[in-house]
Amino acid sequence: MLLQTFGTVVEVQEDQLHAVTALSGSGPAYFYYVVEAMKEAGLAYGLTSDVVDQLIVETMAGAAEMLKQVDEEPATLRKKITSPGGTTAAGIAALQQFDVKQAFIECVDAAEKKSRDLANS
Repeated sequence: MLLQTFGTVVEVQEDQLHAVTALSGSGPAYFYYVVEAMKEAGLAYGLTSDVVDQLIVETMAGAAEMLKQVDEEPATLRKKITSPGGTTAAGIAALQQFDVKQAFIECVDAAEKKSRDLANS
């Protein structure tokens, strides 16, 4: 298929294009938003902007590569690197306290609804 020369091609039903827009079209901005927050945190601890940028980009790239290479769910991978009582567990607990997972679900839902609205106007 011609489109495969430009990247990954995924077939969906026409009505699902709004979900694709919400996840993939708008998705990079969601990741950038997370990076903004992580960068702010890193800078607050006195790390330089260059160091923070490198750490975050390499961390995200490594996590993305792992998701591409292994046949495991993200939750399974997360649990594998979350030691009970460790630093990652503390960070995840803070995210859960603020219901970040639900916030992302609502974020994608809002984008999907907006895509439908724009299509109907």
